[in-house]
Formats: sequence, structure tokens, C-alpha cells
Amino acid sequence: MPELTVDLGDRSYPIFIGSGTLSDASKLTPYIRAKQVAIVTNETIAPLYLNKLKSLLNDFDVIDIVLPDGEAFKNLQTLETVFDGLLQARHNRTTTLIALGGGVVGDMAGFAAACYQRGVEFIQVPTTVLSQVDSSVGGKTGVNHPLGKNMIGAFHQPNAVMIDTDVLGTLPDRELSAGIAEVIKYGLICDPEFYGWLQDNIAKLMARDTDSLVYAIHRSCADKAKVVAEDEKEAGIRAILNLGHTFGHAIETHVGYGEWLHGEAVAAGMVMAAKLSCRLGAISEDQVEQLQQLLKQANLPVLPPEGMTPENFLEIMAVDKKVLDSRLRLVLLEQVGKAVVTSEFDRGELDSTLLEMCSC
Repeated sequence: MPELTVDLGDRSYPIFIGSGTLSDASKLTPYIRAKQVAIVTNETIAPLYLNKLKSLLNDFDVIDIVLPDGEAFKNLQTLETVFDGLLQARHNRTTTLIALGGGVVGDMAGFAAACYQRGVEFIQVPTTVLSQVDSSVGGKTGVNHPLGKNMIGAFHQPNAVMIDTDVLGTLPDRELSAGIAEVIKYGLICDPEFYGWLQDNIAKLMARDTDSLVYAIHRSCADKAKVVAEDEKEAGIRAILNLGHTFGHAIETHVGYGEWLHGEAVAAGMVMAAKLSCRLGAISEDQVEQLQQLLKQANLPVLPPEGMTPENFLEIMAVDKKVLDSRLRLVLLEQVGKAVVTSEFDRGELDSTLLEMCSC
């Protein structure tokens, strides 16, 4: 697959995708402009890939900052660990941070880079399907707050994204499924041809067929890069990338960060968005069922957590980032392969959808 580019003018950057990318210094060192480098990773990934990455950086002054693993640690307190490491090593504003890990590491390292000395450069080296197809591309960074997911953050684009599909060999099955949820999302929102391909090839993806994984990651990144290039800071069309996320973030906040993986919550959230879209007459019941079956084949949930109520959803969704002027906006489907962001929906149908889904 050819490399991709996120086209943002003079802030454009490449996405390298393939087997062995993490062994290729030419994909990394040209995007580091000074001697100081800080690798931010976590306790799970460090024993697997930290030394391999450091071996590409022999000509640099490298420190590593190892964080605890898990969504539960994606907060301001853990972020202080990154700043402590940078300050203790006297890193200046020409330092480059490298995020080696999944979405939590990428979001936190990126946010630290956005804040440290008012902004330093960083590179994404994502190690999960979810981070490879979604969170490493587009410059969204941040941490969670007890009252809402990703409510504290900044847009800060990386210098480059290095995706090595070989690292997926150590990815747990549950994490693989969680990443596939975001892959399915791209087909639903903007790529009906890809959605059809997923219907035919989901078994290969779950079996970790290399060619299928590379294709799905490349196609997902290409779809996201196109949307980000049109709307970098989510003033308009980029919000379609959040299909299922308003419902999904409510699930994550309610059950506690880390109890459900992000992709699991998004999967259930996409079904809820599809159900509401069906109630509004945009898609058919058969298309909702087709989505549910695809998610089930990927070992993903299609219902919210047992015991979660419509009131729980509405209370948390009221502080969602897409709320404007006290009006809740949702990403819904106009058709399979085309999403829209709207506040113009029948509130009664939303209430009915929540009641239906929470009663199953």
C-alpha cells in the first residue's frame, strides 16, 4: 500500500502503513528535528517494543516515560508523570515526544506535547487496531474527566504516524475486536463500498489475515485523512467521525473508564444511532439487523450495559462536546455510507430508542 498523507497545507504529515515499519529508521528519524526525544509508552507495551524503537534512535538523546496501562489512568494526574519526566531531563521546546502505544498513550502523549512549553512536536507509533485506524490520525488529544470522556484536550497534529501491522500479533482478541468497531464505522459514515467489503471479509479480519488487516487499516486511515483535511478542528463534517460516540461515551462514563473498551462502547452506540436513524425513516430495519450481525461477528456488544437507564444516558449526554447552545447534536445515518450531524431530530424518538435499547 502506498503511504498516505493528511493534507493540512504546511502542517501535512505522512501515515506509513505496513509490515516492519517499526524497524525502518527512515520512516522515523526525518521527522525528528533536534537531539532530545522522549518516548511515552505504558507498562504493557514497554517490554514488547520499547527497546526496538530505541534502537532506531542511537543518534538522539532519548528518555522513556512509562505510564500505567488502561483507560482508568487517562487523566490529569497521570499526565503529570509525562511533564515530570520532561522537566527532570531538562527537555526544551525542540524536544520530540513519541507516543508508543494504544489510544490512551497517543491521546496523553499528544496532549502533553500540545501543552509542554506551549507546544512541542510529537510522532504517533500506534500499537492497537483502534489507535492505528482512528486516534493516531487527526490530532485529537486529551484526557478524561470523571464527568465526561475526553473533555479536556487540544488539537495538536503529529509530525508523522508509523503503523506497523506486525505489532498486532501481540494484541489481545478483545482489543482486536474493539478496533474493528472503528473500522466498521468508516464504512457506515462515508464508504459504502468498504462497508460491503467488510460484510464479505469480517471473518478474515477476526482471523488476523495480514493482507485483510493491512487493507482495512489503509482504507480506514484514507477515509479519516480525507475528512480531517476538510475539517481539521471539527467545525463541521469531521463530527461524522463520532458516529456512536455520544452514546458510547455515556456508557464509558457510566460504567467507569476501562470497564468497557472504547470500541465496545462505540459498537453499542452505533447500534443505538442506527436504531434512531431507522425510527426517523432514514434506514431500514434490515440494515440495522445487518449492522448488528456484523458487530456480533466481530465479537462486539450490540446492547448497552445491563442496568443502564435512559436517564443515565440523557444525564451524561447533556455534557457531550457536541452539545451547542444547550441542544444535543447526534451523528445519525441518512443512509448506509452517509452520516449527518444534526440537532433536528424528534426528541420523542430518541427517548423511545433509549427505552427500547435499555429494556432488551
